[in-house]
Amino acid sequence: MRWAKRTTPLPSCAGVGRPNVRRTFAGVSAAASIAGMGLADVAYRVYERQLTKELSGGPLPCHVGVILDGNRRYAAERGLHTPADGHAAGAKRIDPFLDWCLDLGIPYVTLWLLSTDNLGRDDVEVSALMDIIEDTVRRMGCTQEAATRGLRVTAVGALDLLPESTRHALKQAEEATAHHDRLRVQVAVGYGGRQEITDALRSLLAERAARGMSLEELATTLVPEDIGDHLYTTGLPDPDLIIRTSGEVRLGGFLLWQSAHSEFYFCDAYWPDFRRVDFLRALRDYQRRTRRFGR
Repeated sequence: MRWAKRTTPLPSCAGVGRPNVRRTFAGVSAAASIAGMGLADVAYRVYERQLTKELSGGPLPCHVGVILDGNRRYAAERGLHTPADGHAAGAKRIDPFLDWCLDLGIPYVTLWLLSTDNLGRDDVEVSALMDIIEDTVRRMGCTQEAATRGLRVTAVGALDLLPESTRHALKQAEEATAHHDRLRVQVAVGYGGRQEITDALRSLLAERAARGMSLEELATTLVPEDIGDHLYTTGLPDPDLIIRTSGEVRLGGFLLWQSAHSEFYFCDAYWPDFRRVDFLRALRDYQRRTRRFGR
């Protein structure tokens, strides 16, 4: 299997080989009996370790994008009081996910927390969601634990559409983590792919007009890289892998420009239910693909 070269060193994992299935499950039963744990819990841990071994030595994505979908359905199906309860449950899943990325040495993550379309939802839900986002980014960037983890938080989106308190929380997290370099966490808030491309073109036209270039000159010299230089995500590599939870099989406007050569993985689990094994399965699926980048 051939893979494209990358500039970021790939992490390696210890462990090789596939265990004997009969012996594994005998060991699971014994472990469950000895430790007093449920068989399902022990089997889950064994399976998780096996998935980690399967990833050993293979290429991992440099940049993972995640569409955190299914929070509202999670709340509805579990009889929670409001959609905000589902969003709060989803926010709690972010910290473990980032720890998984840190453990595997994945250097870039983009989390789609709020789309421009989401801003049109009920005012009560949007207000609650903004509070949850503010708490989440402060937890990622403005705590002692965040400093220890080495996360660098940046925000992308039509930030001018957000409440002042949300913009302030995002700015605080960015400033507090500007010197960190272990894991770059890009939070997409008030983000829409079409809006991003529109804003990029607007910025490009303004820049070229300031330099005295006519529309005719721009039209004859324009190349994709010109637009790419004005996207929200300038300076970050394009995502290698994009994961969407909740069983929906579409991008919905997430990183439309940047995902031209991305691999996609769609998972049935709602985001609050997304487990480490779900992430490892996505990475295993990524490793099994041959990336040709259109060639």
